[in-house]
Amino acid sequence: MGLLLYTMVLVALLVILWRISSVARYWIKFLVFGLVSVFSSCAPIPIMLLRPRDSRNALLPAAGLRACCRFLGITHSVEGLENTVKNSGCVILLNHQSMLDLIVLACLWPVMDNCTVISKKEVFYMQPFGLASWLWGTIFIDRAAKGAKDAVNKTGETIRSRKARVLMFPEGTRNMSKKLLPFKKGAFHLALASRCPIQPVAVSRFSFLGNQRFDDGHIRIKILPQIPTEGLTVDDLPKLMDKAYNIMSENVDQITKINEEKSTNNCKLKVN
Repeated sequence: MGLLLYTMVLVALLVILWRISSVARYWIKFLVFGLVSVFSSCAPIPIMLLRPRDSRNALLPAAGLRACCRFLGITHSVEGLENTVKNSGCVILLNHQSMLDLIVLACLWPVMDNCTVISKKEVFYMQPFGLASWLWGTIFIDRAAKGAKDAVNKTGETIRSRKARVLMFPEGTRNMSKKLLPFKKGAFHLALASRCPIQPVAVSRFSFLGNQRFDDGHIRIKILPQIPTEGLTVDDLPKLMDKAYNIMSENVDQITKINEEKSTNNCKLKVN
């Protein structure tokens, strides 16, 4: 009885804080998102063991994250499916903003076959999440290894043999500013090594996130036409990076503007 009463008081307190404090909503939303992320990743491990190293194993965790969006007040949409690379592996580039980028991956995984990610090998030892990552086909690399070129070539061969779609964040770090950070070379070296096209994907800026502010919002994801790499060499890397950067920057601005305009119109409708 005591435990039940304590739980009821705690829930009541959280509900009150949720209603009166934007800071409380911020932390509660991120806490729930983190717990759902860990649980939905690790709980299906017994099912994943039936088909190890299969990208489809991540569909259950992805579904859990998309379901969590309802609680978070986030809606999402994916457009440009006709631009998806067919019958080949590719390197998918996304702009990097927050841990909520996991929602973007959860939206892309069901609509783009054979997706995977690259992670440092240390993540594998963070159990049970490391096992779950291995089971859905994560490519683990040793970033401290001296043979960086060999590691890139080996990963490129994995992409070709598995026809994998590797999702990468070329900015290299989270960025919530209104301009993309300069791209790192790693994703482009990998695209050249795998001799596969680059698939840029633009994600609208998370304007619903701010300084201890987590409002309701919409994530718009736009799959852009592929950028071929056939016949290119390392000497072409700067031009390739500039092309990808300009395309993604332009489209991030465009879809963010659409989101902001729709959000403004919805606010006006509510006021009226």
